[in-house]
Amino acid sequence: MISQNSANKLQKNNHTMKLSICIPTYNRANHLVSCLNSIITCSLNSDLQFQVCVSDNHSTDETEAVVRNAQLSIDIKYHKNFSNLGIARNILKVASIADGDFVWLLGDDDLLMPDAIEALYRLIDLYPDVDFFYLNSFHLTTEYVQGYPSPFDTANLPVDMEPFSKWKNVGVMPFFALIDPRVSFDFLGGIFLSVFRKENWAKNTHVLNQSALEDNRTFSHPDNTFPHIKIFASAFSKSKAYFNDQPLSVCLTGAREWTAMGPLVMSVRLVEALQEYRNNGLPYWQYFYCKNHALRNFLPDFLKLLRHKDSSGYIYISPFKLLAKSLLYPNFYMSVFYFTGRQMGKLLQRIVNIFIS
Repeated sequence: MISQNSANKLQKNNHTMKLSICIPTYNRANHLVSCLNSIITCSLNSDLQFQVCVSDNHSTDETEAVVRNAQLSIDIKYHKNFSNLGIARNILKVASIADGDFVWLLGDDDLLMPDAIEALYRLIDLYPDVDFFYLNSFHLTTEYVQGYPSPFDTANLPVDMEPFSKWKNVGVMPFFALIDPRVSFDFLGGIFLSVFRKENWAKNTHVLNQSALEDNRTFSHPDNTFPHIKIFASAFSKSKAYFNDQPLSVCLTGAREWTAMGPLVMSVRLVEALQEYRNNGLPYWQYFYCKNHALRNFLPDFLKLLRHKDSSGYIYISPFKLLAKSLLYPNFYMSVFYFTGRQMGKLLQRIVNIFIS
């Protein structure tokens, strides 16, 4: 369904449609409404044509009503699955229905900066041989957004938000140059950071393990945790990429239902994702450097997995195999000291706060 407002923009727009903003969602209408409102704000600031795709994983809340209302203002291709396909297959579905040359995967709680579309199109036009754009993002808490009427208006964004990446080496680079904790500490794990050429993506979705995708248990397998990383590793290993240090989106923290599984994601699945880059040509010493960084919280996270077996995803790991694969990395051992240092820092801060108050 294309609204009359969108049709008018198509008539006066001289650009071909380059971009599909793709949002997989499930039962988070209260977040999605603000996400879509931020995209509507972008559309009001630009005459450029772009498409929004929403794949609804069989929500039972007001998700469809939120989308239908937003369709009055922007072009949205809405698909509702007949059943819940799981996170990974819903990501694949929403990308598959996109018509744009490039896809920007957004979380349903992410927000676009008001000038994001204009800024991104300038980059796409300036660098036609680039297949992958890393777009920096701002951090913001869910509590801040919920302190305003819904839907949140990006005019109310604070001016002092922290960027996701502190890296400043803007420009074109080989794709593997992005696989660096100084650029992205989660090695492109956050889907909201990446805009990529759909043709490359579509030709490489076959690398995913189908049985793993059909397992709807959350994060039960590397392929249903970071499916996009496995596709990226295969699709863009030989591509040119571009790092953009100016944040074009806002990533909200605090709206994660899987927080209890954080240790599994960060200290196990992310390490496994790095192996996919290695399998597709990431140099060994770069892989060693990145994996060592990824293990900086390993032993404390491993103990959390063990302590909370029922909710942490411990059943999905082979503990002795996991430990054996990590023994050669310095941060396997240093993670205990890093954890102790953080705890002491928090304790000192509480003591200081007591004296100040």
